[in-house]
Amino acid sequence: MAQAGKGVRPAWVDDDLFPFESRFLDIDGHSVHYVDEGAGPTLLFLHGNPTWSFLWRDVIRVLRDDFRCLALDFPGFGLSTPRSGYRFLPEEHADIVTAFVDSLGLAEVTLVGQDWGGPIGLAAAQRRPGVFDRLVLANAWAWPVNGDPYFEAFARIVGGPPVRFLTRRLNLVVNAFIPMGHRRRKPTAVEMTHYRRALDTPARRRASAVLPGRLLASRGFFTEIEAGLADLDRLPTLIIWGNAQIGFRPRERERQEAIFSEHTTVIVEGAGLYVESDAPEEFVAAIRGWSSAP
Repeated sequence: MAQAGKGVRPAWVDDDLFPFESRFLDIDGHSVHYVDEGAGPTLLFLHGNPTWSFLWRDVIRVLRDDFRCLALDFPGFGLSTPRSGYRFLPEEHADIVTAFVDSLGLAEVTLVGQDWGGPIGLAAAQRRPGVFDRLVLANAWAWPVNGDPYFEAFARIVGGPPVRFLTRRLNLVVNAFIPMGHRRRKPTAVEMTHYRRALDTPARRRASAVLPGRLLASRGFFTEIEAGLADLDRLPTLIIWGNAQIGFRPRERERQEAIFSEHTTVIVEGAGLYVESDAPEEFVAAIRGWSSAP
């Protein structure tokens, strides 16, 4: 069940950097923060790790002139608060996104998923056929990666006990991933503060510590997503790809291009993993150009 929530936006959120009204929705005991800006065709922005709706600020600031821009924070990230017992698994995040879509009665939605937001959003789209009619995948993937040495190494190192401990104690994922994921436009000290404060206690940081290991541990979840791609492969799809990222390789992009037959690919030269924040002007131009194409 979902209903209007009573969350409070903390004072450390800068109204100039994040000039949107913060809304809260109670979904099954979770306080889910989201923004809802503009009017027009609906874009649903889903973030990855260890970010939140703040990641989309520059994109939403411009696109709200032409679109309804919705961006939520998964429980444990950003300004969302999980209920007791939440494990911060991608399977659970997909449940939240599905309930969010249901509670707002959304239709004719364009999914805009980056990093983990890609597979989590695709899972929701498969559960709600007919609600999502277009896809934007930015530096994402949609299948199991077990057995791939590249992802196996990342999941076992970053998802292993030592790095999980450092993440909970020292906010390691934020302090390492956010700077590394911006190759063209390094985040300012104030921007870094917004990522750090969103995960400002060891308990809050568990959300970002869990996901790397789930690359392997959530194999069943990714297997289901891969099996359901046949139901989505004809949807118009925009693939936005930062070619200077540390995260995904060209082969992940090429696999998406093979899956989604109605795809358009925009490669953003020199951009990192967080391409929407690293190169927002090009990200906006890609969505506008693709959306207006016949």
